[in-house]
Amino acid sequence: MAYGSLFLVATPIGNLDDMTIRGINTLKEVDLIACEDTRHTRKLLNHFDIHTSTTSYHEHNKHVKGNQLIKDLKDGKNLALVTDAGTPGISDPGEELVKACLDESITVTSLPGAVAAITSLIISGQPTRYFCFEGFLPTDKKKMKERLSLLENETRTIILYEAPHRLKQTLTNLYKTLGNRQISITKELTKRHEKVIPTTLENSLIYFEENEPRGEFVLIIQGKDLRKIEEEQIESWMTYDLNQHMGIYLDQGLSKKDAMKKVAKDRGISKREVYAQLEKEKEKI
Repeated sequence: MAYGSLFLVATPIGNLDDMTIRGINTLKEVDLIACEDTRHTRKLLNHFDIHTSTTSYHEHNKHVKGNQLIKDLKDGKNLALVTDAGTPGISDPGEELVKACLDESITVTSLPGAVAAITSLIISGQPTRYFCFEGFLPTDKKKMKERLSLLENETRTIILYEAPHRLKQTLTNLYKTLGNRQISITKELTKRHEKVIPTTLENSLIYFEENEPRGEFVLIIQGKDLRKIEEEQIESWMTYDLNQHMGIYLDQGLSKKDAMKKVAKDRGISKREVYAQLEKEKEKI
């Protein structure tokens, strides 16, 4: 018997009119729909008059249920995977089911649609050419601190998800680690009360002291300015005197000429200036 296929079906993140025709037809045609919350998904299915059976697949049952879903697929059933909102496999256990399917040579097909991260990014006003998606930060304090330290020098636009009860603490941690960056905070995407808050990390703390966070949030944070990184690197090198700085590269086996090139670049000056300063120091001796 031929294996069935797994269809990853994106669902609306708010406005039901964003559901695609292909997505609706696929949910009608598959043998079973695996969903994060069957009660939540049933509202969507009822809206589009879809009567396909559902089963739960979420973080707390992913191992046991995942094995069952793989068995169903190997028995020739076609399955759809949906999340409560958006594209399955993004910050949910769908990625593990996909990997398990590929390991068993089961066909996986994605039906594109809404993704909160991208929807928020393109209306944020932040650069969109290069960005990194972090999803939800770890709840463990130590792991969160480690993750934030890795983002401190990230030059790409940073995308985070956050729950309302953690938002203020996360914004505080971001401000302490990253400094006062530009940030766009979105909620209720595609809904009647969609809100986009373009602000700074510092001002966001003031805003949410006066406005209690409600709903799920997407944070689009300005990457670190390359010029600032260069300035910090130059400032760091300036703690060495010129001879010490040269010595670092000479000890690595570089020629005097190549060492001067490196030193000039590190300090943001010309090679001629490095040579002149070295000569002056020689004269003092």
